[in-house]
Amino acid sequence: MNYQEAISYLEGLKIFGIRLGLSRITRLLELLGEPQDRYRTIHVTGTNGKGSVSAMLEGILRRSGIHTGFYSSPHLVSYTERIRVDGQTISEQEFADGVALIREKAEQMAAEGDEYPTQFEVLTALSFYYFAKCQVEYAVIEVGLGGTLDSTNVITPEVSVITNVTFEHADKLGGTLASIAENKAGIIKEGVPVVTAATGEPLAIIRSRAEEKNADIFVAGEDFSSRFLSCDGRTQKLEFTSELLGVDKEPYELHLLGRHQVENSSLAVMTCTLLHNIDERITITHVREALRIVSWPARFELIELSGQKVLIDGAHNPAGMRVLRQSLDDIFPAEQRVLLLGILKDKDIDTMLDILLRPTDTVVVTMPQSERADSADDLLRRVAPAVQHVESFADNREALRRALELANKERLLVIAGSLYLVGGVRQMLLARKD
Repeated sequence: MNYQEAISYLEGLKIFGIRLGLSRITRLLELLGEPQDRYRTIHVTGTNGKGSVSAMLEGILRRSGIHTGFYSSPHLVSYTERIRVDGQTISEQEFADGVALIREKAEQMAAEGDEYPTQFEVLTALSFYYFAKCQVEYAVIEVGLGGTLDSTNVITPEVSVITNVTFEHADKLGGTLASIAENKAGIIKEGVPVVTAATGEPLAIIRSRAEEKNADIFVAGEDFSSRFLSCDGRTQKLEFTSELLGVDKEPYELHLLGRHQVENSSLAVMTCTLLHNIDERITITHVREALRIVSWPARFELIELSGQKVLIDGAHNPAGMRVLRQSLDDIFPAEQRVLLLGILKDKDIDTMLDILLRPTDTVVVTMPQSERADSADDLLRRVAPAVQHVESFADNREALRRALELANKERLLVIAGSLYLVGGVRQMLLARKD
């Protein structure tokens, strides 16, 4: 099997859709020899921020001299981005070889009368198998959807991280904020410490689950916190404090921008403080060194292109849009903005637009590369009453060209609305930069 054949096979698995449950992944991993048990793991879930926190944790582990795996989703451009070892994406041939092996096991399952694995289950099994093959010491595993029945929830991690809980994917996670929180709390394992920034009802549910599982819980804003000091537009200066740990105003710099990354980074620092108890290689010095350089593409990412500032953010729900708007107002308060937007039709589009848009904004709308995309014309209709000027282009390349023209190196260009949009547009921008 070559890489294109592997992709064709994976795309074909979309017919199974999203089927939550652990029976298929459990059997698939049994057939692969339980690869997920051959290294330590950190498990990360949450409505927003789980990718950024995972990237920080992986960067800190790697900076500590630890042989590290990282599994995340979704990808921006290529499936290979989801599986990394020591910061390097899996090669296309390794990816194809792994998919071929897992396809063999999946077909064995079907022949034995079991359900065929979903696409995400195949990718999860591939990541676990590849990390074992590479003999990683630790793997940072990002949950795909929810927690309890997500296919990653077959591991027993060293620490469970729940970034936050807001209302998203309610149709698949029970329909209420409480049910969503219960799903995310499902990653909590017996005796495994939990680090979270959840608040309100979700926090109460997470506390209850932690108590049931005899798991220590560490809560942002209560047991630890990070405070914003300053930002030069490229790096944030912060300080971490935890009376519980006897840490007072530990300074550090963070390459990732945005108000939300202050709290996200506090979760990473707290998690690594706990990991230090089992691995002395993980030190505050390595934490500081890693956070100063860590990157996470398309998450409040600033790119400069021949004098044009472009801010790329994968905000794709109301909570994400709220953080994007706050961060823009904090870091670029005086900049006029041109926004390039594409949103999926199953999102709360009007609420997202109400949060993000200012009357003085100029907007170009387009369609994300997904069958779930809202049409450019419908998005234009929704945007038009809120801003001074809006244009519509179904084609992403044409939309980017026009947005750059409207920004004209005098205004900040912001690209947001869906990871299915920003991944491809980011690739176009980087090609122009080269």
